[in-house]
Amino acid sequence: MPLERLQRELGHRFEDASLLKQALTHRSFGQPNNERLEFLGDSILNCVIALALFSRFGELREGELSRARASLVRQEALHRLAAGLQLGDDLQLGEGELKSGGARRPSILADALEAVFAAVYLDAGFEAAKGVIDALYVPLLGEIDPRKPAKDPKTALQEWLQGRRVALPVYTMSQVMGEAHALEFEVACEIPQFGIRTLGRGGSRRAAEQQSAELALAELRKK
Repeated sequence: MPLERLQRELGHRFEDASLLKQALTHRSFGQPNNERLEFLGDSILNCVIALALFSRFGELREGELSRARASLVRQEALHRLAAGLQLGDDLQLGEGELKSGGARRPSILADALEAVFAAVYLDAGFEAAKGVIDALYVPLLGEIDPRKPAKDPKTALQEWLQGRRVALPVYTMSQVMGEAHALEFEVACEIPQFGIRTLGRGGSRRAAEQQSAELALAELRKK
């Protein structure tokens, strides 16, 4: 059966393997692609994570639950999981996306993972999709500390630099790609004092800034 390795990693064997193939097909490759599956997968993921948080953290209030969920379903979290699954190795991308490194692009990997969740749902139902998501999210859920407010990457980077009396990073728009209905932004985060310049991409400038900040913070922590 095709995509055997990925199915083992997901813990789900597809009855209809064409669903998984579609989930891994970027719009640049052609039709059918994963855009509609991504839409469905996003909703399924939000529901499953909401259920996990509701049952796991009985002491959290609605606003705290919402913030925790947002931290778990954002692009950065999905990219981390997709990279762990080596999802980029199985993506079908157009020639242009392949040449520009689309198989490693966080936004493409995050969207593909949401599409995979939808494919599991369509193949075997909600409980199957929930099982896949719950298993993948075990480490991320384990990192949540309800006593600490979740910090987005830009805030975390700012606090790291301020604690060391270093000037704040400079964010600049590098380029805008794609068609009007599906723009992708690329933003650079520069910290001259450490010789760091990272590039983040996302469906909005804010998302791109957050990703570039996360990459910069990762670089700083290696020093």
